[in-house]
Order: sequence, then structure tokens, then C-alpha cells
Amino acid sequence: MTRTPSAVARALERIARLDPALNAFTEVWPEEALAREPGALHLPLRGLPFAVKGPSGIRSYAARRLIAAGGVPVGATSVPGPGTYWQTWGQGAHGRTVNPWRADRTPGGSSAGSAVAVAAGMVELATGSDGAGSVRIPAAWCGVFGLRTTNGLLPSPDRSGLASAGVLARSAAGAERYLRHVLDGYEESAAPSLPLPLPAVYSEDLGFADVDPEVAAVVRAAVDRLVAAGTVRLVDAGCALLDPAHAWQAVRGGSPGDPEAVAVRRGNDERLDDVFAAAPLLLTPVTPNRPHGHEGPGELYSTALTWAFNLSGHPAASLPAGFTGDGCPVGLHLVAARGADVSLLGMARAAEDALPTVRP
Repeated sequence: MTRTPSAVARALERIARLDPALNAFTEVWPEEALAREPGALHLPLRGLPFAVKGPSGIRSYAARRLIAAGGVPVGATSVPGPGTYWQTWGQGAHGRTVNPWRADRTPGGSSAGSAVAVAAGMVELATGSDGAGSVRIPAAWCGVFGLRTTNGLLPSPDRSGLASAGVLARSAAGAERYLRHVLDGYEESAAPSLPLPLPAVYSEDLGFADVDPEVAAVVRAAVDRLVAAGTVRLVDAGCALLDPAHAWQAVRGGSPGDPEAVAVRRGNDERLDDVFAAAPLLLTPVTPNRPHGHEGPGELYSTALTWAFNLSGHPAASLPAGFTGDGCPVGLHLVAARGADVSLLGMARAAEDALPTVRP
């Protein structure tokens, strides 16, 4: 009788078969993973294979919590190499990390390999971190779900306070498995399901970004499908923020008291307070552009629509919205009030149910 391979064995087989072309991993740990699996099968995650972001990912708070719950780490995923100015790609063990939908395009970053590993089905989920969009951008460009948690909700080594822990998964339900086991008090923070349709504010450009018209059209079509399905009700309120580029760079550079940065952060916090007083959900594109080539995006900031929420601290997620005509995935950005991470996942699941992914 042929024995069915275990979940960890299947993950390792897919990594061995697919990763030489995709370069999502820098290290793979087959012996350790297979040895850990039998003991993990009796724990809540039952030996769920997962990947960790970068060389230090195995030591992260999230990885330790997942292991304690019965997750099995199978390898470390790629991040940008030293000195990379545009943090939107990775360097795997065999070379440059490529987008699984189009090898001539970047998968996004800096959680590049984590997104590719999930998109290619090598693992069910992978850890990430997001200081400017580093979970949400690769999730959008690889067609998977990505969540960055509220600033300070989970431990983070980032001294600037911009980066928070996150996860990449095949679905919002997969991300829920992550948060349930890494967040103390998950059950207590779970609010009752919001009745549908969900009140939501939609903004194509947050008032300042230059968005690729086709990317905007894909996202707007996804929003229209949510409205037609009775999942979302658009509220007659806008969201026009101040461009956060200078403020983010000042904080990252160690000058959070820069007067312009302080004014932008205060102004945007007030505007976002107004948004979430009107509705529990803000919808935008994740990026203003589609996945660019491996040479970089030029003068365009792929982070234009994401890093405002690293400054403000709000939880945010990327949900697959569709594809451009040239076969590039596009992400729908879902943002919720600070601390509403569990509710955000519930809203993402409702949206996901109404947005079946149509592959090109």
C-alpha cells in the first residue's frame, strides 16, 4: 500500500521541484522539519508547514509562537540583498527571486520570497514584516493575501516603530490561523461579525498618488463587485491624505521630530480618524503600479499607497483583486481602525467570498 506523504514532505517536495526556478528560499531545512513533524501533529496547527522571512526569521516572535502551536518551519525566504535601494525583490539561494506569474517582473518586497513561496503553493503561510508595504506589496504582486498588524500589537525589532509583524497566506482564513496563534487574547478581541453590507470608504489615490489607470480600473471593478454582491456599501466620504513620503523618510532616518513630518503625521491621523468615524473599512489599491521589471520602478514609489499606514499604525491587508491585461496581479487594500486586526480579517473573509479569483 502506498503511503500518502505528510504535509511537510509534500511542502519539501514542491520546494525542491519549484524553487530552483523561483528562488524564493535562501535556506531549506528538510531534516529538521521532518524530525519536528511527529511531535507537532498533536498540537493545534498539526504540523502545518510554514516559511520564515529572511535569515533571522526563525528567531522572530511569530515563528516561535507558531512552532509552539504545532507549526513546522521548512525554510527561510529571500529578502533584498545588501545595498539594494529599491526594496522590492529578493535574492534566493540560486539567484534572483522572480514573480511566479511573470518571471520578467519582481515579486515585490521586502517579504519577496515569502510571497512567492505561498503563491507557488510551496507552503501554506509565511511570516513577513511590513515597514512601508513589505508584506502588502508582494502579496498584491503575487496574488496572495497579506496582512500587516497594528503597530505595536506584536513584538518587532524595528526601533523606528514603522515596521510590524505580518503574514502571507493563500487566503484570509489562512492568515486567521496565524493571528489566532501569535496574538494573546485573540478570542477576547474577536468582535461579533459585522452585518453586511459593510460600510466602506473608497479612495483611488488617497488624494496624492499617481495611479496606473489599469491598476485603478481593476481595483474599482473589484469594489463594484463587492457592492453588487451586497458585501460592501460605499459611504459618501472621501479620504484625501497628505503625501507621507517625507514624513516616512524622516522617521526611518531617525528624525521623528522633524517639523514637517510631525505636521503630516498629525494631519493624516486627524483625517483617518474622520474616515473610521464614518466607516469601519477603507479601500484603496495596494500599489499605484503593477509589478515592475527587475531593474526597478524608476522614479515611482511602489509604497505610495501603503506607507501612510505604517506612520499611522493602522492594520492593513492586501486581497487579490484581479489581473491587468498583461497578466500581472493587482491587490485590493483593506485598512481598518487601530487594533481592529481580528475584525479586519473578518471583513477580508467576507470580501474574499465575493471576489473569486479569476486567473488569466
